[in-house]
Amino acid sequence: MTILITEFMDEAAVEEMKAKVATEYLPDLADRQDNIPGMMAGVEALIVRNRTQVTPELLAASPDLKVVGRLGVGLDNINLPACAEKGVEVIPATGANNISVAEYVITNAFVLLRGAYQAKHSMLKGGWPRMACAGREVGGKTLGLIGFGGIAQETARLAKGLGLAVCASDPLLPAENPAWEGVERLELGALLAKSDLVSLHVPLLDATRHMINADSLAQMKPDAVLINAARGGVVDEAALVAAMKAEKLGGAALDCFETEPLTEAAAEKFRGCENLILTPHIAGVTEESNTRVSTMIADLVLDRLGQT
Repeated sequence: MTILITEFMDEAAVEEMKAKVATEYLPDLADRQDNIPGMMAGVEALIVRNRTQVTPELLAASPDLKVVGRLGVGLDNINLPACAEKGVEVIPATGANNISVAEYVITNAFVLLRGAYQAKHSMLKGGWPRMACAGREVGGKTLGLIGFGGIAQETARLAKGLGLAVCASDPLLPAENPAWEGVERLELGALLAKSDLVSLHVPLLDATRHMINADSLAQMKPDAVLINAARGGVVDEAALVAAMKAEKLGGAALDCFETEPLTEAAAEKFRGCENLILTPHIAGVTEESNTRVSTMIADLVLDRLGQT
């Protein structure tokens, strides 16, 4: 085979590649990571999502590899220095799932502030918890975005249309960038103190690991809510749970975790946290975004292989 796909991809994009070059589609192969190196002889393109680990060891077993296509934008599962050393190009699906993640953030802002959408459990037992479900409105609140790249900018666009004030912290985006129009540029500490909702939009790096910790959580309003659709390691989960159980945080939505898939043992710490939403790393995955992401990567990979 010339192309190996180790995680789920839109079928039409897979068929497009199969029509032009030998392609093997094994969407559950990421669950059998140890099997991948033995399959890499002759593979010129490897297409992954976020679970397949592209390590130096895998690259060493890939003598013909030219390109790694990432069905998404996060690259912490791909050893970029090792790819660069080997001359392997890494192609993320930049921009293709921006709207999906932005909608996820805004949806959770509504749900966490309103606090009414988990009433079913009480109502099925005969309860009628009207006052407990009164909640708060989104309009007039302040959304703080940590990181202000493409996804955060799309989130800001949606938020402003809903009447939210938006601030952001991103030392890498120059102050003169036009994306800052209508968005207050703040240092991280000031953003945490001001925001009613805080949403994370940073990659997982040494500098961002556990950037949301006991100290940063203590800087937030006690009724603020946190949304993490970025990377799990950015949040110190134990510190988050402690803050929520001490009622020093108004709620949280987590789409990514320090351990993925989230095991029962790893999930145990979250029991007893009120106003908590857990989803299985799907913020950027909708029917529409899967089509866009898959089509983009299929086209780019075929282009790199000279098969357009």
